[in-house]
Amino acid sequence: MKYEKLFEKGKIGNLPIKNRIVMTAMGTGFAAASGEASEEIIRYYEERAKGGVGLIITEVCRVDELSGIAQPCQLRGTDMNVIPSFTRLVDRVHAYGTKIFLQLQHPGNEAAPITLHGNPVIAPSPVVNQVIGAMPREMTTQEVEAMAGNFVKAAVIAKISGFDGVEVHAAHGYLINQFLSPHTNRRTDKYGGDFFNRMRFLSEIVVGIRFACGPDFPISVRIDGQEYTEYGMTEEECLHIARYLESLNVACLNVSCGTYESGWSIIEPYTYPEGWRKHLAQNIKASVHIPVIATNTIKHPAFAEQLLEEGVSDFVGVGRGNLCDPQFANKAKAGDDARVRKCIGCMNCFKMAAAGRAIECAVNPVLGRETYRGDDKLVKDGAGRTVAVVGAGPAGLQAAIVLAKRGFHPVVLEKGAAVGGSLNLADQPPHKQLIAELIETLRLECEDLGVEIRLNTPGTVETVKALEPCGVILAAGGVKIMPPVPGIEKAYSFDQVLTRQVTLSGKKIAVIGGGLTGLETAAYLSEQNNEVTVIEMAAEVGTAMYRSVTAAVVREITDNGGHILTGNLFKGVGDGTVIVNELATGFDVEYDFDAVVIAMGVRPDTELIEAFEAAFDKVSVAGDTTHPGNIADATHSGYDAAFVF
Repeated sequence: MKYEKLFEKGKIGNLPIKNRIVMTAMGTGFAAASGEASEEIIRYYEERAKGGVGLIITEVCRVDELSGIAQPCQLRGTDMNVIPSFTRLVDRVHAYGTKIFLQLQHPGNEAAPITLHGNPVIAPSPVVNQVIGAMPREMTTQEVEAMAGNFVKAAVIAKISGFDGVEVHAAHGYLINQFLSPHTNRRTDKYGGDFFNRMRFLSEIVVGIRFACGPDFPISVRIDGQEYTEYGMTEEECLHIARYLESLNVACLNVSCGTYESGWSIIEPYTYPEGWRKHLAQNIKASVHIPVIATNTIKHPAFAEQLLEEGVSDFVGVGRGNLCDPQFANKAKAGDDARVRKCIGCMNCFKMAAAGRAIECAVNPVLGRETYRGDDKLVKDGAGRTVAVVGAGPAGLQAAIVLAKRGFHPVVLEKGAAVGGSLNLADQPPHKQLIAELIETLRLECEDLGVEIRLNTPGTVETVKALEPCGVILAAGGVKIMPPVPGIEKAYSFDQVLTRQVTLSGKKIAVIGGGLTGLETAAYLSEQNNEVTVIEMAAEVGTAMYRSVTAAVVREITDNGGHILTGNLFKGVGDGTVIVNELATGFDVEYDFDAVVIAMGVRPDTELIEAFEAAFDKVSVAGDTTHPGNIADATHSGYDAAFVF
């Protein structure tokens, strides 16, 4: 076996776990509005159990119906009537030898008021969370006592339902964490003051669950190893909490980090490397004698194995990796790393969750749609018929994969010398090596399915007609935007820069466009040039990206001496200058630059669409050709396009 440590059996308390891979908790929005386990969420967890993971820790389950709602559609452990659906969930997971814990949580001052149906946000003390912005009401002593009982009740419901254990969420700035931290706990009763009083709420929860559920029912506690805020708990304070919890006989510790106010550290964008925070778990593991689970931005099975070899943790938490590929564990066991669809850190999943929607994945268009999409739901009526796919970018390759699984004979026509399309530009900015791995994974999937790919073959109407296809999927990409302003011929385009047709070094550069394309092009250029300035007409840059991704890319630019200039309309290029209109004043201004790069993205190729729709009866359009967007837009539209035929 390639990864002996990863697939070594383990134990949490007296509970045997078949391997060391833990799917850690992630909010999905797949639960029923009633708080029961819907068929969507059951199938979601079932697929990951089928994929070989050893232990699943569910998303947060609320313990209070008034102030404890973290998501509109969220599991709840507040009433016995959820037990039938919870039991169905547990049974479906257990069928594959996977264990499952229910995670119990209350958001405290991190609850969004819009979710609470008019009830107040509550917390240990009236301290505002800067991300939420709502002043919470301080809980009375009696309310704290009752809330501890709510956690115990939810644990009892979990045990009756058949869950193998529970995880108490005491990290990420949620209610329990707020009691632990001196910054958010300024109480003067028995729940505030010194360390032991601040631990009292969590202690009562743990002891209460142990009393109600028995000594053999495992309790995991999720804790921070560091909060990464100016006033947050330090590593030493978190170590103290870990050691105290061990004295309470919890079964294991699940080490994470951060709060909403340092949200980038909880769910990191792609700029953070694998294992950047591994020291947090390693220090805690060295200080306790119970198993430690830890999340460490794991993308590759080999890195998970390395963490175990280094003694960083006893179990590796693979969260987003299991969103992207439910077969992560099975592929790792087979040593088939190249075929794992790896998380690219784009944050599309969390962007959806933050907007109040169910999560979606950029590299896995089936996520959350398992009840009506997926290989077992495909209508396999292709009967070997040919479908032409124009373009070998993410939309075209994803469409070809689905077509092949349906029994069609997809022929992909790609004008370039390699597959990948716009991904071959997206993988050039800093920290984007996972994009190149995604290209290779898609290529291998096509190869495994016998998809015919013809490189250096433009997908013209005439070329496609020669194939005599039963239909066409048009995924040729969009047309790059070059605005018709004076002097535009003196500017370079982003694709010229990212493909190295043009090399700019040691210069002062203006990048026109503050979207994803512009920011990442600027980040790329900022590594080799003296000063790069992003010029954007809107008031903000990166508005289509999740805020932590935008912040990370902007930081990359500014750390390299670059600037962001918003509220300026690009009007033209002079001799060593850029002309803009300051929208706030209405005045035209000229700035000196050595070079200008247009990075305003692409627009739909309407002419191409019209030509193909005039020539063929069945044309399905996907990706940037019809709706310019990100990788998630491309893979999802490519997947759906394959159902037209």
